[in-house]
Amino acid sequence: MIDIKAHINNVALHHTIFDLPFAFMGAVLAAKGQPSMHDLIWIALAITTGRAAALALDNLADLKFDSQQPRMSQRAMVTGKISKLEAKVFIAVCLLLMVLSVMQLHPICIYLLPVAALPFLIYPFTKRFTGWCHLVLGIAIAMAPAGGWVGVSGQITSPMVLLCTAVALWICGFDAMYGAQDEEFDKSQGLHSLAVSYGAPNAFKLASAMHVICIACFFTVGIMLSLGQIYFIGVGIAAGTLVYQHRIVSPTDFSQVTQAYFMRNGIVSVAIFICTWLSFFL
Repeated sequence: MIDIKAHINNVALHHTIFDLPFAFMGAVLAAKGQPSMHDLIWIALAITTGRAAALALDNLADLKFDSQQPRMSQRAMVTGKISKLEAKVFIAVCLLLMVLSVMQLHPICIYLLPVAALPFLIYPFTKRFTGWCHLVLGIAIAMAPAGGWVGVSGQITSPMVLLCTAVALWICGFDAMYGAQDEEFDKSQGLHSLAVSYGAPNAFKLASAMHVICIACFFTVGIMLSLGQIYFIGVGIAAGTLVYQHRIVSPTDFSQVTQAYFMRNGIVSVAIFICTWLSFFL
């Protein structure tokens, strides 16, 4: 009997809040505020299944480490609710659905799919050899707005690249902060992170710099595309969220690094997406 709930938890389905709004944002910008429902549905399915496959692969690759990490003790693969074979079948099914979904979008997307999928496929293994694994994760998530944009228009433009850069830096920064709590464990296992490479205080400084640059990139996208005032309100909400996150967590105090802290970052993607769409009508 397949445990559907276990598979949903294994891929943290609720974490699509980090990439799906930006995928929709890319589609909205490419379509000048009026993407078709057809495109939005297939973009959503492509992003959701692709991300699910990637996270299941990540959990499969890291199983031997997660089994020794107390913080990961309740994960479905660690507890045995999902076997390795089940995980592999799940990954294959998700990848198939992703390919079928991409084929419903602009024809160029299927040719660009290997490029978009590469960061997801290599990310689980980058923590074995580089502290900049967080940036690879950021680039992987940044394929969401790229996919939404190209899926609608079939074009790669300067604003799209800048938007993807902003998303990549946003993810890299907060993942580096979140991962810094595992510095000692990672060192003991021979794993890498910015905290392991440069120390937690410097990892936090790098995260702050990346978040400043990411907000500047979001702002510049609005200027380049002549978006309305409400778009910049969304950017302001995102900036305020990041400032708050940096205030409640420090390299010496991870007590606030909870699931609520993690999910609060979703305000960034949701606020900017909603304000982007509204900027075309208000």
